[in-house]
Amino acid sequence: MSTLTAILLACFCGGLLSVAAAAATLVLRTLSISRLIAFAVGTLLGAVFLEVLPRALETGQSTERTLAFVLLGILLFFLLEKLVLWRHSHPDDGEEIAQHAEHQHDHGRSGLMILVGDTFHNFCDGILIAAAFMSDFQLGVVTAVAIIAHEIPQEVGDFLVLLNSGYSRLRALLFNLGTSAATLVGGLLGYFMLAAVQSWVPEILALAAASMLYVAVADLIPGLHRRAGPAATLQQVLLITGGIGMIALVDYALAH
Repeated sequence: MSTLTAILLACFCGGLLSVAAAAATLVLRTLSISRLIAFAVGTLLGAVFLEVLPRALETGQSTERTLAFVLLGILLFFLLEKLVLWRHSHPDDGEEIAQHAEHQHDHGRSGLMILVGDTFHNFCDGILIAAAFMSDFQLGVVTAVAIIAHEIPQEVGDFLVLLNSGYSRLRALLFNLGTSAATLVGGLLGYFMLAAVQSWVPEILALAAASMLYVAVADLIPGLHRRAGPAATLQQVLLITGGIGMIALVDYALAH
């Protein structure tokens, strides 16, 4: 399988699974969505610390430069979220969304800004998938699994916000499909851009690690704290561990 084919397949599967998961929320219980989020946290953390960062450091780039790009990436994603995820100015706005989209960390988003932010995020995911596959096929598979795992609960939450914003179920699903297509566009552009600038692969991988780490810590984990009982906490720890274990298992299987 060629690198370009693998990139397109990973991007397509990610978008398809995300839209399917969004459609499934029509029948899923809130607890099921919580399980998806906890598992996604594990896959993201596993990918960052078991695969993406080690591979970036193996390229020969200085450790200080690579980690500086991770730090820069976290700051950039923080600023990006401030810019594209619109918040209402009143503290009580978003209470209604909170009742319908419990696991979204920012309940004041409008449907339009959800679409803008999600499209940009998916586009970046496509570029990151391309960078990983062009560095190493094994790294590409692990990165794609981690990105797909966090895209699913994200798309589920976004779908609920769109419904709350007044979109019909069909329109919400079609918009979700449209934003998922941005992953394919990002993958294609990433492939052709990175082919000309291979020397930037370590920095791109560092930004990929920053993206995954930011999403896990800033976006997903806060939602888990809403279920703080001992039983819920134990379940979340097991699911996070399971996500990390899945990344470790995929890594081991591909290496042997």
